[in-house]
Amino acid sequence: MQLWAWVLIVAAVVIFLSGIRIVRPTHRALIERLGKYNRFGLAGFHWVVPLVDRLIQINVTEQMVDAQPQEIITNDNLNARVDAQVYFKVKDDELSVKNSQYNVNNYKIQIVNLARTTLRNIIGTLTLKSANSERDKINNELLSTLSAETKSWGMEIVRTELKEIDPPKDVQETMNKVVKAENEKIAALDYANAVERQADGEKRAEIKKAEGIKQAKILAAEGEAEAIRLVNEAANTYFVGNAQLLRKLEAMEKSLRDNAKIVIPQGSELINVIGDLAGVTPLPVKRPGAESK
Repeated sequence: MQLWAWVLIVAAVVIFLSGIRIVRPTHRALIERLGKYNRFGLAGFHWVVPLVDRLIQINVTEQMVDAQPQEIITNDNLNARVDAQVYFKVKDDELSVKNSQYNVNNYKIQIVNLARTTLRNIIGTLTLKSANSERDKINNELLSTLSAETKSWGMEIVRTELKEIDPPKDVQETMNKVVKAENEKIAALDYANAVERQADGEKRAEIKKAEGIKQAKILAAEGEAEAIRLVNEAANTYFVGNAQLLRKLEAMEKSLRDNAKIVIPQGSELINVIGDLAGVTPLPVKRPGAESK
Protein backbone atom coordinates (compact mmCIF):
# COMPACT_ATOMS: atom_id res chain seq x y z
CA MET A 1 0.00 0.00 0.00
CA GLN A 2 1.31 3.39 -0.89
CA LEU A 3 2.32 5.99 1.68
CA TRP A 4 -0.38 8.46 0.79
CA ALA A 5 -3.03 5.80 1.56
CA TRP A 6 -1.64 5.31 5.03
CA VAL A 7 -1.61 9.03 5.52
CA LEU A 8 -5.28 9.25 4.59
CA ILE A 9 -6.19 6.41 6.93
CA VAL A 10 -4.34 7.97 9.85
CA ALA A 11 -5.90 11.36 9.11
CA ALA A 12 -9.37 9.85 8.98
CA VAL A 13 -8.84 8.08 12.30
CA VAL A 14 -7.58 11.29 13.94
CA ILE A 15 -10.51 13.28 12.57
CA PHE A 16 -12.99 10.66 13.76
CA LEU A 17 -11.51 10.46 17.24
CA SER A 18 -11.31 14.23 17.58
CA GLY A 19 -15.00 14.54 16.72
CA ILE A 20 -16.22 12.20 19.47
CA ARG A 21 -18.29 13.90 22.18
CA ILE A 22 -19.93 12.26 25.24
CA VAL A 23 -22.89 14.00 26.91
CA ARG A 24 -23.50 13.07 30.53
CA PRO A 25 -27.00 12.22 31.85
CA THR A 26 -26.99 15.48 33.85
CA HIS A 27 -26.55 17.56 30.68
CA ARG A 28 -28.13 18.28 27.34
CA ALA A 29 -26.25 19.47 24.25
CA LEU A 30 -26.71 22.07 21.54
CA ILE A 31 -24.73 21.35 18.38
CA GLU A 32 -23.90 24.30 16.14
CA ARG A 33 -22.49 24.09 12.62
CA LEU A 34 -20.59 27.05 11.27
CA GLY A 35 -22.15 29.30 13.93
CA LYS A 36 -25.74 28.18 13.36
CA TYR A 37 -27.88 25.87 15.47
CA ASN A 38 -27.85 22.41 13.93
CA ARG A 39 -29.36 19.85 16.30
CA PHE A 40 -30.20 18.90 19.88
CA GLY A 41 -28.14 16.32 21.73
CA LEU A 42 -29.37 14.02 24.50
CA ALA A 43 -27.17 12.14 26.94
CA GLY A 44 -24.81 9.65 25.28
CA PHE A 45 -22.43 9.44 22.31
CA HIS A 46 -22.25 12.19 19.68
CA TRP A 47 -19.91 12.88 16.77
CA VAL A 48 -19.28 16.35 15.44
CA VAL A 49 -17.26 17.52 12.49
CA PRO A 50 -14.00 18.92 13.84
CA LEU A 51 -13.46 22.62 13.17
CA VAL A 52 -16.99 22.81 11.73
CA ASP A 53 -19.34 21.76 14.48
CA ARG A 54 -19.42 22.98 18.07
CA LEU A 55 -21.11 21.07 20.89
CA ILE A 56 -22.32 23.09 23.94
CA GLN A 57 -23.30 21.15 27.06
CA ILE A 58 -25.88 22.64 29.44
CA ASN A 59 -26.43 21.36 32.98
CA VAL A 60 -30.12 20.57 33.55
CA THR A 61 -29.88 19.64 37.25
CA GLU A 62 -30.92 21.93 40.10
CA GLN A 63 -28.34 24.64 40.77
CA MET A 64 -27.90 27.39 43.36
CA VAL A 65 -26.56 30.92 43.10
CA ASP A 66 -25.93 33.30 46.00
CA ALA A 67 -27.40 36.77 45.56
CA GLN A 68 -24.41 38.12 47.56
CA PRO A 69 -24.84 40.32 50.68
CA GLN A 70 -25.91 43.91 50.09
CA GLU A 71 -26.92 46.93 52.17
CA ILE A 72 -30.59 47.82 51.75
CA ILE A 73 -32.34 50.83 53.29
CA THR A 74 -35.61 49.75 54.88
CA ASN A 75 -38.79 51.81 55.09
CA ASP A 76 -37.80 53.04 58.58
CA ASN A 77 -34.45 54.36 57.23
CA LEU A 78 -32.22 51.62 58.63
CA ASN A 79 -29.43 49.92 56.72
CA ALA A 80 -29.99 46.18 56.71
CA ARG A 81 -27.49 43.65 55.40
CA VAL A 82 -29.48 41.23 53.23
CA ASP A 83 -28.44 38.00 51.53
CA ALA A 84 -30.43 35.34 49.70
CA GLN A 85 -30.00 32.15 47.70
CA VAL A 86 -31.83 31.19 44.51
CA TYR A 87 -32.32 27.56 43.45
CA PHE A 88 -33.10 26.97 39.78
CA LYS A 89 -32.66 24.57 36.89
CA VAL A 90 -32.75 24.67 33.10
CA LYS A 91 -35.66 22.64 31.73
CA ASP A 92 -34.44 19.63 29.79
CA ASP A 93 -36.55 20.02 26.64
CA GLU A 94 -34.96 21.31 23.44
CA LEU A 95 -36.69 24.69 23.36
CA SER A 96 -35.82 25.51 26.99
CA VAL A 97 -32.18 24.53 26.53
CA LYS A 98 -32.00 26.70 23.41
CA ASN A 99 -33.60 29.63 25.24
CA SER A 100 -31.09 29.38 28.09
CA GLN A 101 -28.29 29.94 25.59
CA TYR A 102 -29.82 32.18 22.95
CA ASN A 103 -32.26 34.37 24.93
CA VAL A 104 -29.97 35.40 27.80
CA ASN A 105 -26.28 36.04 28.17
CA ASN A 106 -24.87 34.05 31.14
CA TYR A 107 -28.10 33.27 32.98
CA LYS A 108 -26.35 32.72 36.35
CA ILE A 109 -25.09 36.31 36.51
CA GLN A 110 -28.46 37.56 35.30
CA ILE A 111 -30.33 35.65 38.02
CA VAL A 112 -28.02 37.07 40.70
CA ASN A 113 -28.49 40.66 39.51
CA LEU A 114 -32.23 40.21 39.16
CA ALA A 115 -32.49 38.74 42.67
CA ARG A 116 -30.53 41.63 44.19
CA THR A 117 -32.69 44.22 42.47
CA THR A 118 -35.91 42.45 43.48
CA LEU A 119 -34.78 42.23 47.11
CA ARG A 120 -34.12 45.98 47.20
CA ASN A 121 -37.59 46.68 45.83
CA ILE A 122 -39.31 44.34 48.31
CA ILE A 123 -37.43 45.16 51.51
CA GLY A 124 -37.40 48.87 50.73
CA THR A 125 -41.16 48.93 51.39
CA LEU A 126 -40.88 47.15 54.76
CA THR A 127 -39.64 48.15 58.18
CA LEU A 128 -36.74 46.20 59.65
CA LYS A 129 -39.02 44.50 62.18
CA SER A 130 -41.61 43.47 59.58
CA ALA A 131 -38.87 42.26 57.21
CA ASN A 132 -37.59 39.89 59.89
CA SER A 133 -41.06 38.66 60.78
CA GLU A 134 -42.26 38.27 57.17
CA ARG A 135 -39.48 36.16 55.67
CA ASP A 136 -41.94 33.78 54.01
CA LYS A 137 -43.68 36.69 52.32
CA ILE A 138 -40.36 38.02 51.01
CA ASN A 139 -39.36 34.57 49.74
CA ASN A 140 -42.69 34.15 47.95
CA GLU A 141 -42.51 37.58 46.31
CA LEU A 142 -38.91 36.99 45.24
CA LEU A 143 -39.83 33.59 43.80
CA SER A 144 -42.82 35.01 41.94
CA THR A 145 -40.82 37.86 40.41
CA LEU A 146 -37.89 35.70 39.34
CA SER A 147 -40.20 33.08 37.81
CA ALA A 148 -41.97 35.74 35.74
CA GLU A 149 -38.76 37.45 34.61
CA THR A 150 -36.95 34.23 33.63
CA LYS A 151 -39.90 32.64 31.86
CA SER A 152 -38.33 33.22 28.43
CA TRP A 153 -34.94 31.91 29.58
CA GLY A 154 -36.01 28.27 29.70
CA MET A 155 -35.61 28.35 33.49
CA GLU A 156 -37.57 26.95 36.39
CA ILE A 157 -37.01 28.86 39.65
CA VAL A 158 -37.38 26.07 42.19
CA ARG A 159 -37.25 28.12 45.42
CA THR A 160 -35.63 31.12 47.08
CA GLU A 161 -34.20 31.32 50.59
CA LEU A 162 -33.60 34.55 52.48
CA LYS A 163 -30.36 33.84 54.34
CA GLU A 164 -30.07 36.89 56.59
CA ILE A 165 -31.47 40.32 57.35
CA ASP A 166 -28.95 41.84 59.74
CA PRO A 167 -29.49 45.36 61.13
CA PRO A 168 -26.59 47.71 61.99
CA LYS A 169 -24.58 46.80 65.07
CA ASP A 170 -26.00 49.57 67.30
CA VAL A 171 -29.56 48.71 66.25
CA GLN A 172 -28.88 45.03 66.92
CA GLU A 173 -27.67 45.85 70.45
CA THR A 174 -30.79 47.95 71.08
CA MET A 175 -33.03 45.15 69.78
CA ASN A 176 -31.27 42.67 72.05
CA LYS A 177 -31.90 44.93 75.05
CA VAL A 178 -35.56 45.24 74.08
CA VAL A 179 -35.90 41.47 73.77
CA LYS A 180 -34.19 41.00 77.12
CA ALA A 181 -36.50 43.54 78.76
CA GLU A 182 -39.54 41.82 77.26
CA ASN A 183 -38.38 38.45 78.56
CA GLU A 184 -37.79 39.90 82.04
CA LYS A 185 -41.25 41.50 81.94
CA ILE A 186 -42.87 38.20 81.03
CA ALA A 187 -40.94 36.41 83.80
CA ALA A 188 -42.01 39.06 86.34
CA LEU A 189 -45.66 38.73 85.28
CA ASP A 190 -45.48 34.95 85.57
CA TYR A 191 -43.99 35.25 89.07
CA ALA A 192 -46.64 37.78 90.11
CA ASN A 193 -49.39 35.52 88.80
CA ALA A 194 -47.92 32.56 90.70
CA VAL A 195 -47.76 34.58 93.95
CA GLU A 196 -51.32 35.79 93.40
CA ARG A 197 -52.56 32.24 92.83
CA GLN A 198 -50.77 31.08 95.98
CA ALA A 199 -52.27 33.92 98.05
CA ASP A 200 -55.69 33.20 96.61
CA GLY A 201 -55.33 29.53 97.56
CA GLU A 202 -54.29 30.43 101.11
CA LYS A 203 -57.23 32.84 101.35
CA ARG A 204 -59.69 30.17 100.24
CA ALA A 205 -58.18 27.75 102.76
CA GLU A 206 -58.62 30.26 105.59
CA ILE A 207 -62.21 30.90 104.50
CA LYS A 208 -62.93 27.18 104.50
CA LYS A 209 -61.36 26.88 107.93
CA ALA A 210 -63.43 29.80 109.30
CA GLU A 211 -66.57 28.32 107.78
CA GLY A 212 -65.81 25.01 109.48
CA ILE A 213 -65.35 26.70 112.86
CA LYS A 214 -68.54 28.69 112.31
CA GLN A 215 -70.49 25.54 111.42
CA ALA A 216 -69.13 23.74 114.47
CA LYS A 217 -70.20 26.60 116.75
CA ILE A 218 -73.64 26.66 115.13
CA LEU A 219 -74.04 22.93 115.68
CA ALA A 220 -72.86 23.26 119.29
CA ALA A 221 -75.29 26.13 119.88
CA GLU A 222 -78.12 24.14 118.33
CA GLY A 223 -77.23 21.20 120.60
CA GLU A 224 -77.30 23.41 123.66
CA ALA A 225 -80.60 24.93 122.54
CA GLU A 226 -82.05 21.46 122.05
CA ALA A 227 -80.86 20.45 125.52
CA ILE A 228 -82.44 23.54 127.04
CA ARG A 229 -85.65 22.80 125.16
CA LEU A 230 -85.74 19.26 126.53
CA VAL A 231 -85.08 20.51 130.05
CA ASN A 232 -87.89 23.03 129.69
CA GLU A 233 -90.23 20.34 128.43
CA ALA A 234 -89.32 18.11 131.40
CA ALA A 235 -89.83 20.98 133.82
CA ASN A 236 -93.21 21.79 132.28
CA THR A 237 -94.19 18.12 132.47
CA TYR A 238 -93.07 17.24 135.96
CA PHE A 239 -92.55 20.42 137.90
CA VAL A 240 -95.34 22.76 136.96
CA GLY A 241 -96.40 24.48 140.17
CA ASN A 242 -93.86 22.52 142.20
CA ALA A 243 -90.69 24.57 142.24
CA GLN A 244 -89.66 23.13 145.58
CA LEU A 245 -89.65 19.60 144.17
CA LEU A 246 -87.48 20.78 141.22
CA ARG A 247 -85.00 22.28 143.64
CA LYS A 248 -84.81 18.99 145.48
CA LEU A 249 -84.17 17.12 142.25
CA GLU A 250 -81.41 19.52 141.23
CA ALA A 251 -79.80 19.09 144.63
CA MET A 252 -80.01 15.32 144.32
CA GLU A 253 -78.45 15.48 140.79
CA LYS A 254 -75.56 17.50 142.14
CA SER A 255 -75.05 15.06 145.00
CA LEU A 256 -75.11 12.05 142.64
CA ARG A 257 -72.58 13.73 140.37
CA ASP A 258 -70.22 13.90 143.35
CA ASN A 259 -70.89 10.19 144.20
CA ALA A 260 -72.75 11.21 147.36
CA LYS A 261 -75.35 8.97 148.95
CA ILE A 262 -78.74 10.32 149.95
CA VAL A 263 -81.78 8.80 151.60
CA ILE A 264 -85.19 9.55 150.13
CA PRO A 265 -88.31 8.83 152.16
CA GLN A 266 -90.35 5.98 150.80
CA GLY A 267 -93.50 7.94 150.27
CA SER A 268 -91.80 10.99 148.78
CA GLU A 269 -93.07 12.41 145.53
CA LEU A 270 -89.43 12.66 144.43
CA ILE A 271 -89.35 8.88 144.01
CA ASN A 272 -92.28 9.04 141.63
CA VAL A 273 -90.61 11.81 139.60
CA ILE A 274 -87.35 9.88 139.28
CA GLY A 275 -89.26 6.78 138.34
CA ASP A 276 -91.17 8.60 135.62
CA LEU A 277 -87.99 10.10 134.26
CA ALA A 278 -86.35 6.68 134.16
CA GLY A 279 -89.45 4.96 132.75
CA VAL A 280 -89.93 2.84 135.92
CA THR A 281 -93.18 2.67 137.89
CA PRO A 282 -92.60 2.18 141.63
CA LEU A 283 -94.24 -0.81 143.21
CA PRO A 284 -97.06 -0.09 145.62
CA VAL A 285 -96.16 -0.60 149.22
CA LYS A 286 -98.51 -2.59 151.43
CA ARG A 287 -99.57 -0.75 154.51
CA PRO A 288 -100.27 -2.47 157.76
CA GLY A 289 -103.90 -3.38 158.23
CA ALA A 290 -104.64 -3.40 154.45
CA GLU A 291 -106.68 -6.34 153.34
CA SER A 292 -105.26 -8.64 150.76
CA LYS A 293 -107.37 -9.32 147.70
